[in-house]
Amino acid sequence: MPHQSGVRPPIPPNSPDVSAPQAGGGDSDRDLRGLPKAHLHLHFTGSMRPGTLLELADRYGVHLPEALSGGEPPKLRATDERGWFRFQRLYDIARSCLRSPEDIQRLVLEAAEEDVRDGSRWLEIQVDPTSYAPRLGGLIPALEIILDAVDRASRETGLGMRVLVAANRTKHPLDARTLARLAVRYADRGIVGFGLSNDERRGFARDFDRAFAIARDGGLLAAPHGGELSGPGSVRDCLDDLDAARIGHGVRAAEDPRLLRKLADRGVTCEVCPTSNVALGVYEKPEDVPLRTLFDAGVPMALGADDPLLFGSRLADQYEVARRHHDFTDAELAELARQSVRGSAAPEDVRALMLADIDAWAAG
Repeated sequence: MPHQSGVRPPIPPNSPDVSAPQAGGGDSDRDLRGLPKAHLHLHFTGSMRPGTLLELADRYGVHLPEALSGGEPPKLRATDERGWFRFQRLYDIARSCLRSPEDIQRLVLEAAEEDVRDGSRWLEIQVDPTSYAPRLGGLIPALEIILDAVDRASRETGLGMRVLVAANRTKHPLDARTLARLAVRYADRGIVGFGLSNDERRGFARDFDRAFAIARDGGLLAAPHGGELSGPGSVRDCLDDLDAARIGHGVRAAEDPRLLRKLADRGVTCEVCPTSNVALGVYEKPEDVPLRTLFDAGVPMALGADDPLLFGSRLADQYEVARRHHDFTDAELAELARQSVRGSAAPEDVRALMLADIDAWAAG
């Protein structure tokens, strides 16, 4: 049995209780933490437990703004430049509290424990190691510390766990090429993919085409962000310019039926994060997130928590949004879980086992 230390923290006020019966939506009130699933969209610092952030900030004398210390998820809206700046500032403050290999090990272990509690069997955590390099002795030492922590957490919890290295869209494309080469170099240590994060409204996807070519040629999966703060054109650019196998978010593709068909025909998985979409103002309400539109169009989806530290909900809560606000039945939720597994970089034998366990859950 996987090691699961600690007590599950209370569910934030704005997060659905995945263990409680719900009025309306779906066809049952089964605990969605029991549904096996893969988690493909979780950012490194954003995976931190709020209590851990408070402890680390106190240890290092970091002053946390009320938005990070008040006990509830901050009120965010990133649809304009000022809002995105505030979101990024909060993230940077939290990241500044990760200063030692022990801090990294703690964060990764706790992220794994939270995923196991939520029924995750496979986690691909996303990180830009350049953000942690100044405090961890440089880029290569930082990446090795992260990979060692992932390996250790996987062994201790029983969770299949790998890393997706992400370049920062606001930095120079040459930096992305350096990261891509490094990611390929460490592919045998648990790196399975290469991404592109931060504000997609900055720059063009094609500026990073060489970095993604390096990653793909090295056997890594291409998974850039697109179609969150920008419209369907952003998704199309990720497909055409970066040859993406997965899209981080991708929800704005729902505005273009032809693009939906393209995603479905290519089998490109969209890593959809309903709670963060609402928290950042991409959609006003959970029922506005186009889960049903993508699902009915045949676009594969992998529901993800994005940044639980800032958005207040973890993986199983995203499935609860699908059930409560979009009337997904147990059979449909099981299919969402299968899609997350198929979209992962898990080995075939691991996939087969997860899919069999999902079928067993669906059978009751």
